[in-house]
Amino acid sequence: MLSPEKKEFIEFMMSADVLRFGEFKTKSGRMTPYFVNTGNYKTGAQIATLGKFYAKLVKDTCGEDFTAMFGPAYKGIPLATATAAALYNEYGIDKPYFFNRKEVKDHGEGGSIVGYKPSDGDQIIIIEDVITAGTAVRETMPILTGCADVSVKDMFISVNRCEVGQTPGKTAIMEVCEEFGINVHAIVTVKDIYEYLKEQGTYGDMLKKMEAYMDQYCVF
Repeated sequence: MLSPEKKEFIEFMMSADVLRFGEFKTKSGRMTPYFVNTGNYKTGAQIATLGKFYAKLVKDTCGEDFTAMFGPAYKGIPLATATAAALYNEYGIDKPYFFNRKEVKDHGEGGSIVGYKPSDGDQIIIIEDVITAGTAVRETMPILTGCADVSVKDMFISVNRCEVGQTPGKTAIMEVCEEFGINVHAIVTVKDIYEYLKEQGTYGDMLKKMEAYMDQYCVF
């Protein structure tokens, strides 16, 4: 049974044209019947609402038990910023955030990190959009461990696609947990999206495509 909160988030993504249905190619090269593009959030109301969803998940999972949040460039930057603001506005939790540049700055202070500067022993959480194959996490971890001797135990994403990663029978999220010790928490999963479409009763063709895709690529 889909919770009202999950239903609200799915409808929010659809209204912002972030969750779309059709035929799309993912970063891993798979052709998928649905796609999540957080780059389509573009208004103050949307980013404020999104921040609240992430902030609630962070608060329910970690409370205040972390040092700072990291948003990988580029899509993670507004996500971490919105989450930091919402954590403070909604729950009075004031935590620093930071992100990376894709290109290292060679003037001024230099470097590739903007915002909070991590120190040894810091507990960092990552704020991202989705994980399909885990590629972005493998790119992010060297950036974080290159800053200081930090630990990363939790990562927060919009949608868990539940897709197999590089190892047969294991999702990319399972691999990330085994490889880096990171627990990934999603606001919704592909199963939730499927259940939502089923409840609406008007997505017959799309349900069949979702079922075929999930049978081929998903692990539950």
